[in-house]
Amino acid sequence: MPVRRVVVTGLGAVSPYGLGVEAMMRGLRSGSSAVVGMGAEWSRAIPGLTCLVGAPLAERYDPKSIPRKFRRSMGPTAMMAYLAGKEALAQAKAPESLHESGRMGVCFSSTTGSAASLANGFEAYQSKAFPGGVSSSLFFQIMSHTCAANVAHAFGVRGRVVSPDAACASSAQAVGLAFEFLQNGKQDLMLCGGADELHPLVVGCFDLVQASSHHFNDTPGKTPRPFDKDRDGTVCGEGAGAVALESEESARARGADILAEILGFDTLADGGHLAEPRTESIRRCLYNALDNSGVSADRIDYVNAHGTGTIAGDAAEAEAVREVFGEGNVPVSSLKGHMGHTLGASGALELIASIEMLRRGCLIPTLNLEELSEDCKGVDHLRNGVEERPIRCFVKNSFAFGGINTVLVLKRYEA
Repeated sequence: MPVRRVVVTGLGAVSPYGLGVEAMMRGLRSGSSAVVGMGAEWSRAIPGLTCLVGAPLAERYDPKSIPRKFRRSMGPTAMMAYLAGKEALAQAKAPESLHESGRMGVCFSSTTGSAASLANGFEAYQSKAFPGGVSSSLFFQIMSHTCAANVAHAFGVRGRVVSPDAACASSAQAVGLAFEFLQNGKQDLMLCGGADELHPLVVGCFDLVQASSHHFNDTPGKTPRPFDKDRDGTVCGEGAGAVALESEESARARGADILAEILGFDTLADGGHLAEPRTESIRRCLYNALDNSGVSADRIDYVNAHGTGTIAGDAAEAEAVREVFGEGNVPVSSLKGHMGHTLGASGALELIASIEMLRRGCLIPTLNLEELSEDCKGVDHLRNGVEERPIRCFVKNSFAFGGINTVLVLKRYEA
C-alpha cells in the first residue's frame, strides 16, 4: 500500500485561557500571562512546597455538560480531554458512522491519570474508608490510559485506541503515532492529543527534581522565563489539546476543511540520562523528523520550542536548534511563558497554536524573555510582540523526563 498524505481537519482546546481554540489564541495574542499565585491553596495541601504559582483554567467547565453515563468514569483530566475532543470532531464534521466503522481511532495520553482522583483514593485509604467509601469508577479515573479509553467510549469509537504515556512528550507522541497509523492505511481518521490537570501533587514532583520555578512566587506573571538569563524552572499548568488527523483521501471524499498537513515525525530516547536533556539526542531527533518529512532545514519558517524555562533544558534545545538550522536562520519561540507547562497536554496545545499561527499568518513571541541567556544565544528568538508574517512550514519540539525526544513537522496544505 502506498504511503498516504495525512492532514488536519479539526482542532480542540481547553487551556489556561479558557474553553476553545479561539479563547486560547486570544490569550496568546494578547501577550498576557495565565500564571497566577496558588500559595494559600498549595501551602495547605503540601507544606514546604517551593513553587507557589501555576496556570489553572481561567474558565471552569460544567462537568454536567458531559452525559453522566460517561462523566462518572472521568476525572478532571479525562473530562478536559472529552471537551477538547468534542470541539475537534465538531470542526472535522466526522459522522457517527465513521466513529463506529472501525476505521476511526483514538490516540490520547496524559502524564498520569487524574491526580485529584488519585489523591482522593489515598485519603479514603488513610481514613479506612477504602474500598467501601470510594466510587467504583475510581480506577477508570486514575488508570494511565484514562483519556484514551474514556474519549473512545464517549464518542463510540471502535478502531484503534492507544495511549502513549511519555510524560511531557505524551501528546506529541500521540499525534505522531496517529500520523503513522494514517500514513500506513491502518485507519482513516484519528482523534489524538493529550490532557493533564493542575494539582499540588504534580507540582511537588517537579519540586523534587528541582525543575520548578520558585523565585517569582510574588510576581507570578513573570515566570516561567524560557531562554532568559533569570529563568529558574518551569510552572505547571493544565488543559487538553485534541487534533483530528485524517488521510487526505478520506478528508477530500467527505469535503472536510483541511487546516494543515503533517509531513514528518520522530521520537527517540536519549539513552543516557533520565532527567538531563542532551543536545545530541535533540539534534538527532530534529534531523530524523526532517528526513522523514522530506523537508530540508532551510525550508522551515518557524520552530515552536519546548522551552520550559529550566536551566539545562533550554540551553540544550537552543544549541540543538542552532546546530540544525544555523545561527539566526529560523524564528523560534516557546509558549510556556504565556500559559505555563501543561504537561501531557503541552505538545498538542502548542501544536494547535502553531497551526493557527500558520493559518493566520502570525508568530507569537516568547513571553518573559527579557534578557537572553548566554547559553541560549545564536537563535532567532521572537520576543518583541506578535509578528504578522506568513509561514509555510514549521517544526514542533516536545521533550520529556526519561530522555524522550519528539519532533513533528507540518506545513500549509496544498492540494
